[in-house]
Amino acid sequence: MELIVLWDIDHTLIENAGVSKEIYAAAFSSLAGREPSAPARTEGRTDRLIMRDMFLRAGLTVPDWPVIEDALTRAGQERLGDLRMRGTVLPGVHEALKTASTRSDWVSSVLTGNIAANARVKLSAFGLDALLDLSVGAYGADAGLRPELVAVARERVQRLRGVPADVPAVLVGDTPRDVEAALATGCAIVAVATGIHSREELVAAGAHEVLPDLTDTSRVFSILESFAGHGKRPRTSFDRPQRR
Repeated sequence: MELIVLWDIDHTLIENAGVSKEIYAAAFSSLAGREPSAPARTEGRTDRLIMRDMFLRAGLTVPDWPVIEDALTRAGQERLGDLRMRGTVLPGVHEALKTASTRSDWVSSVLTGNIAANARVKLSAFGLDALLDLSVGAYGADAGLRPELVAVARERVQRLRGVPADVPAVLVGDTPRDVEAALATGCAIVAVATGIHSREELVAAGAHEVLPDLTDTSRVFSILESFAGHGKRPRTSFDRPQRR
């Protein structure tokens, strides 16, 4: 049965070892002319919100988004080597993505708060980019709120891959924001306790399934296949991408 699987990146597929916050700090410094007073607040938020928050906390005017995105892109490219040296792929990820990529009736892509350029940097650092259909993913430049990214990904999957609108989708992520995005948009959710949030926190957020990590490939795909059989999803207020 057809299924759309949308994977989060940081702390779900990879551990970035602090490189992400260094990217935000470098982008901020290049635009503000000084270092940020505090690290970026991330935890499942989109790059649009993360960078906006950094400027507002510093009491500065928020630059136009294209200017911020260019700064983030440069900062990400400059830290590819650091990510390869210090970061790691999380347990079971290669096997999970490879298995998903062999399913001809599935679309396996990403739903991430990262801008597309930096998502590619993070995935290519560990050879994961070839295992995902990144052209139909949803990224941090596409919307401010994570639930809105679901509609963006669905529209791309329908337009570029010809997948019907009623094909079920499942998000795989490590934060309550991933869970909230799934529940708000009629998607299923597989939460993994590989980030800073415990199993208990993810269950409390409403996760359908919570795994310690992705090492048990058979278990992961048993869960995903069970969602593929759910048929049509309920419509929600996030079915249409928000105009900006």
